[in-house]
Amino acid sequence: MTKPIEVLIIEDDKRIANIHQRFIEKIAGFHVVGAAHTGEEAKDWVQALSPDLVLLDVYLPDTLGTEIMAFIHENSPETDIIFITAAAEVDIVKKAYRRGVADYILKPLTFDRFEESLRSYKAKREALTGDGLLQEDSIQFLWNKTSETSTLPASAPPKGIDPLTKEKVVSHIKHLEGGITAEALGLEIGVSRSTARRYLEYLVSEKRAFTELLYGSVGRPERRYFLKNP
Repeated sequence: MTKPIEVLIIEDDKRIANIHQRFIEKIAGFHVVGAAHTGEEAKDWVQALSPDLVLLDVYLPDTLGTEIMAFIHENSPETDIIFITAAAEVDIVKKAYRRGVADYILKPLTFDRFEESLRSYKAKREALTGDGLLQEDSIQFLWNKTSETSTLPASAPPKGIDPLTKEKVVSHIKHLEGGITAEALGLEIGVSRSTARRYLEYLVSEKRAFTELLYGSVGRPERRYFLKNP
C-alpha cells in the first residue's frame, strides 16, 4: 500500500485551516499531520516532522509565509510547498515562483481548485519516484506542457463515494437542462443534502460536471450543478 502524502497546514485562521483539512480528507492519498497558526509553530512542526507537503499562507501573525518558505528550503529541503493565500503582490508571487513552489492558489478557493492542485501535485510526485530515465512526455508534464487534465492518473474514489450511487446521480441529472442544487438532488433521490453535494462535487472533480452560481431576485445565490455533454 502506498504511503499517504503527509501534509502540514500553515494557516493563521483556524476556521480556514479546518476547511483545508476537511478538503484533504476527501482526496485519496493525502494525510494531514498537523496545523500551525503562527510562524514559530510552523518552524517547530517542520523541524519535527519534515512533512512531504506544506499548505502555506502568506500573512501569519508573526511573520510572512515567504520567510517560512525560506526556512523550509533550508531545514527540510525535501518538503514541497503550495501557497494558499490572498496575497497577490508581485514581489511575493515572484519569490514563490523563483523558489519553485508547486502551486499558488488565491483565496477564496473552491474545492474544485483545491483538489485539482493536490491531484496534479500527487501525479508529478509519483512521476519522480524510482530511478532510471524519464520519457519526454513525463518531463513535459512536470512543467505543465500537457494540454489536458485527463492525462493525470486517476485516483481512487475518496471514502464515502460509492460507484453505483455515483452513476445513479449521473442518471438522475443527465437530462436536467436547468441543472440541480445539492438540496434538490438529495430530496429527489432520498439522501441528505451533504451526501448529494459530496457526489456532485466529486463529479465536478472528475470533469463530468460543472457548477454555476445563479442569482435570483432575492436571497443568496444558488449553486447549481450541470452534467457535461459526453
